[in-house]
Amino acid sequence: MRRKIGKSDLEVFPIGLGAMGMSEFYGKADEKESIHTLHSALELGVNFIDTADIYGIGDNEELLQKAFHDRWDKLVLATKFGIVRDKQNPTARSISGKPGYVKQACEASLKRLGRETIDLYYLHRVDQSTPIEETVGAMAELVAEGKVQYIGLSEVSGETLRRANAVHPITAVQSEYSLWSQDVEETTLPTIRELGISLVAYSPLGRGFLTGRFQRFEDFAEDDYRRFSPRFQGENFNKNLELLRLVEDIAKDKGCKPSQLALAWLLSQGEDIIPIPGTTKVTNLMENIEAVNISLTSIEVCQIGALMRNIHGDRYDQSGMTFINK
Repeated sequence: MRRKIGKSDLEVFPIGLGAMGMSEFYGKADEKESIHTLHSALELGVNFIDTADIYGIGDNEELLQKAFHDRWDKLVLATKFGIVRDKQNPTARSISGKPGYVKQACEASLKRLGRETIDLYYLHRVDQSTPIEETVGAMAELVAEGKVQYIGLSEVSGETLRRANAVHPITAVQSEYSLWSQDVEETTLPTIRELGISLVAYSPLGRGFLTGRFQRFEDFAEDDYRRFSPRFQGENFNKNLELLRLVEDIAKDKGCKPSQLALAWLLSQGEDIIPIPGTTKVTNLMENIEAVNISLTSIEVCQIGALMRNIHGDRYDQSGMTFINK
């Protein structure tokens, strides 16, 4: 049942858990409920937990320390660096893959997590002003020092991935991949597979869109960042809802929820795909886990993927898209 991450010795449940929403971006979160969900994940066999230093500007890593300080040995932890934020000015962002910053960020994450080593350490976004060879070289030094076990990249092009892998083996690439975000199949997935790397799919439920929960723009809280996503705005949102109806019909015929069908579709893409849906609630976690029991034929996989291939609107606003597939 477990899937191996790249060529590493890390073996995880086919579906992981993204912790981002437990600290920021999707409205107000409840720490007690989040910790209960994190504990439940382990109890249910979900042992791959994903975070980053910018989620809550460090708060998310500290939350995981509270939840897992006495059970780190039971899970595989992934965190990220490279997007720079400051609590004094939380809306400002910059990108850094400079070698000195790589080490500084790692030390800060280890301190917040209360750990001596990070299982999987990603560059969150490529720093286009720093050669990828220099960034990965610094990450490789962290591996040599025992502070990181394996390294990964996020939202990277095939060309950059190839250059990075020549410096040090890349274990995983994290990119958005779902029914409503299939561009990675053209940009990076062929190279990922050629090099024997795993694809960790973030936002596998289209930032909640594929759950069917959100039917109107007004359904999003005032501080929900999806209000700024082109896919959730105006006529784009309405047209995307029409496509979702087609997926919902198939899910009904299969006797499952559209979110479960979406995850089953991803899992059917190959053993090297590991989706990491985020949730703060145990009920959603349990629904997601059930997706591993849904079987799809190759014809169904093609049909379902084709339904939502032409989504309306970009994944991020214009500034966000400048850091995708670099």
